[in-house]
Amino acid sequence: MKIKSILMAACVAFTAGQASAQDVKYPTKPITIVVPFAAGGTVDIIARMVGEHLQKKLGATVVVENMGGAGGNIGVNRVAKAQPDGYTIGLASTSPLAIAPSLYGSKLQFQPEKDLVAFTQVSQVPNVLVVNPDRIKARTVPELIEYIKANPEKVTFGSSGPGTSQHLAGELFQQMTGTKMIHVPYKGSSQMVTDLISGQIDIAFDNVPLLLPHVAGGKLAMLATATPKRAEFDPKVPAVAEFLPGFEAVAWHGFIAPAATPKPIVDKLSSEVREFMSLPETKKKMSELGAVAVAVPQDEFTKYIASETARWKTVMEKANVTMN
Repeated sequence: MKIKSILMAACVAFTAGQASAQDVKYPTKPITIVVPFAAGGTVDIIARMVGEHLQKKLGATVVVENMGGAGGNIGVNRVAKAQPDGYTIGLASTSPLAIAPSLYGSKLQFQPEKDLVAFTQVSQVPNVLVVNPDRIKARTVPELIEYIKANPEKVTFGSSGPGTSQHLAGELFQQMTGTKMIHVPYKGSSQMVTDLISGQIDIAFDNVPLLLPHVAGGKLAMLATATPKRAEFDPKVPAVAEFLPGFEAVAWHGFIAPAATPKPIVDKLSSEVREFMSLPETKKKMSELGAVAVAVPQDEFTKYIASETARWKTVMEKANVTMN
């Protein structure tokens, strides 16, 4: 009888534990989504879309806080150092989560794998290879490779800054083709695109939403996408990978929270965000932004970040790219 009583007590305790995990009183106050970039960009728009959904579904106010700087590192550090209670989360991107750890090393104030839980990937934004049509006459990837090989260290490629996905796309392209170009970094994409159009630089890899209007207007020529296969926004445009198997340089975004955030809260947020990203109207809106909506769960997203971190670390080591 004594053993039976102990077993019954254990079952009651286990059941109570399950109930407490499932019935967490959350949220009971406003939730802040930190966007580590300026207002008005793709990441900011996605965060506000998700915020509206969470506000309706969870019944709590959701505030978007823009905190740009250092390629997204400042805003992500704000999330990493926040109270792990589910009331401060963030929407981060490739640079701070997969590139910054290798780029900054010990100077980085947070370590994604230790200080953060990446609970849902929500988007991929294709990078595309464009050229100034007056300076570069090549209109295919093979023609461009041939031209750069014939003019080593004369062709310039721009980026929105050292260690960004745009910069590393150019480095990867050089490594896979055996070519040599000159990297011209900027403090953001806007000035880089302005100089690309005016002919101050020759080529660039950058996000399709920013470049597509200039391609449509004939100011830039789009040669290929940096996606693993042809992108949905225009299947007629080839992927670089068709000529350089394995080439990939896409920007991606996902939600993060402080590492010690209770799992029931993380699971709840992940479920709600993935539900929203799977809606047909969300996919349509994301497509209009030049992005692809995805709803990747925590375990899969964590593995993806680890693989991206390792891949870009290799590229940076070969190119001797560092901020240390």
